[in-house]
Amino acid sequence: MEQTQGQYSCSSLPESSLSHDGVGRSYFYGQMNRGTGISGLKKRGHGSRSWIKIGVDGNSQTVTLDKATIMRHCSLPSRDLRLLDPMFIYPSTILGREKAIVVNLEQIRCIITADEVILMNSLDGSVGQYRSELCNRLQNDKAEDLPFEFRALELALELTCTSLDAQVKELEMEIYPVLDELATSISTLNLERVRRFKGHLLALTQRVQKVRDEIEHLMDDDGDMAEMCLTEKKRRTDSFTFNDYFQTRTSGRLISKSAPASPERTISGVQMLQRAFSSIGNSSKHGSLMGSSDNGERIEPLEMLLEAYFIVIDNTLNTLLSLKEYIDDTEDFINIKLGNIQNHLIQFELLLTAATLVAAIFASVAGVFGMNFKAKVFDHPSGFNWVLVLTGFACGALYFALLFCFRHKKVLAA
Repeated sequence: MEQTQGQYSCSSLPESSLSHDGVGRSYFYGQMNRGTGISGLKKRGHGSRSWIKIGVDGNSQTVTLDKATIMRHCSLPSRDLRLLDPMFIYPSTILGREKAIVVNLEQIRCIITADEVILMNSLDGSVGQYRSELCNRLQNDKAEDLPFEFRALELALELTCTSLDAQVKELEMEIYPVLDELATSISTLNLERVRRFKGHLLALTQRVQKVRDEIEHLMDDDGDMAEMCLTEKKRRTDSFTFNDYFQTRTSGRLISKSAPASPERTISGVQMLQRAFSSIGNSSKHGSLMGSSDNGERIEPLEMLLEAYFIVIDNTLNTLLSLKEYIDDTEDFINIKLGNIQNHLIQFELLLTAATLVAAIFASVAGVFGMNFKAKVFDHPSGFNWVLVLTGFACGALYFALLFCFRHKKVLAA
């Protein structure tokens, strides 16, 4: 459509506006084609997506934002936004940045700031549940002591841990009957079902392990937890900015009122700028000292929050490990059972081999005496029958002798 419009606008121009030589005409059409090609292409990595913005008051709205707008608004690098891209599968991650917290927990992918939550819009049920639950809590629980970013992070951890625990319980209910059935009757169908459940168990264990490791990493690093105190950092930044501005204005007024009119005592703008920078540096140093002194008090609510959900996810991981141990025990039992069956088959094969040896000896004796040659045995009418009877007794004695030898050597079970 854009190419057609370009051709139409070109034909509607008067002929005098176009150059009659071939070079000018080709250059004009080249510029037109290049412009339409660029406008028709979609810039890679800058496409707009649907997001859900949830404010401090609990009101939510669906907006369309591009990557550059979010990066400018939240002061995030491009690599952090890749964690939220639904086209790629990344492990669970929680990152604390200067003005935002990047959360990628299962299906909940959002950016938490001190004033709002920017949640990636999706048709998944976890996203809708997070949106409705967070709005409900913000609107009803006005007296909550936790800051806004901690409440949003708490809900993300709660839904993630609850979802993973529900999946573990569902898998546990499905796999225990299959393992019990496999222990009683070994079949190809039961083995295939256990193999499929074991693959699901390993994948679920990796997901739970990643969430647990991420929470443990945050608990072990006080600096990362301090970075996630967005409300406190915003309050301190606003207070420092106001104090610096007030001190600068006050110093300027005092100088303007008390300074004489002589040019020797007049303070230039460069000196005032140096004083302003020195006051800012002193205030920042004072803020850093104060921040290091009460760092433990600021991160204590977050540490308790992470510790609570660490216990929950660690319990879920222990359930998965117990289930894996049960599967391993069942596999060991099956291997022992199969080994026992194989031993019985070997014993039966040994008995058949001994019986075949005895039958071969009996057949050889019968074959020798059945040949056409003269012998005194054939002079008696029942002589050949006695030969068969004696040969049979000898073969039976040989067979029982072999059995006794096998049992004496503990080759066969007693």
